[in-house]
Amino acid sequence: MDLGLTGRVAIVAAASKGLGKAVAQGLSREGVRVAICARGKTQLEAAAGQMTSEVFTRQVDVTQEDQVRSFVQATHARFGRVDICITNAGGPPAMPFSDASVADWRAAIDLNFMSTLYFSREVLPLMKERAWGRLITITSVAVKQPIAGLVLSNAVRSGVAGLVKSLSNEYAPFNVLVNDVCPGYTATERLKSLNVHPEAQIPLGRVADPEEFANVVVFLASERASYITGTSILVDGGLTRATT
Repeated sequence: MDLGLTGRVAIVAAASKGLGKAVAQGLSREGVRVAICARGKTQLEAAAGQMTSEVFTRQVDVTQEDQVRSFVQATHARFGRVDICITNAGGPPAMPFSDASVADWRAAIDLNFMSTLYFSREVLPLMKERAWGRLITITSVAVKQPIAGLVLSNAVRSGVAGLVKSLSNEYAPFNVLVNDVCPGYTATERLKSLNVHPEAQIPLGRVADPEEFANVVVFLASERASYITGTSILVDGGLTRATT
């Protein structure tokens, strides 16, 4: 299937490792020119070296609005357009509500909600002007089914899903599609850091490979997903028990 992505330009946040890197590689394989960012220079450059299309890199802390704005502007100056934006950031630390301080909540909001807002504010006007765009957020199955011990992620990522739905309605008339992709347990460093072994909870009996998740994001970014907007799509091997 021709996804119609050749020559498009995509921004992928937090793309030096994990899901962000897998998504950037998937887009690159489809002929998309990619702009990737992360905080760590060494890992970012290593990731860039694994792309198969033109790539632009910049060190960015996605919790800093000025850095996000500068990155988007530099990407637009480099490629002349921004067609696709994948927002992404590491998850907040695991803890119960009783242990979470106000500072923990503010940090989680900055990391996951405000970073998405910053990118949205910068890329949506560019997409609206061209009457074509894809804004895709990477969140978690927590937006459908809270995960024990991850109260910060459960709450803040659900806020991101609400933002996605709102933006999808506002920008649909301009052919700009906004969706949320929700990974379950995936074989990343993040999963290893949580020290969990969830295979027994997953109907498919295994955790996902990052490329399996990336395949869904790449499809949503493509011409073939032209009638999908305002959704939160689970990529979790059947983990989530909710029906809506």
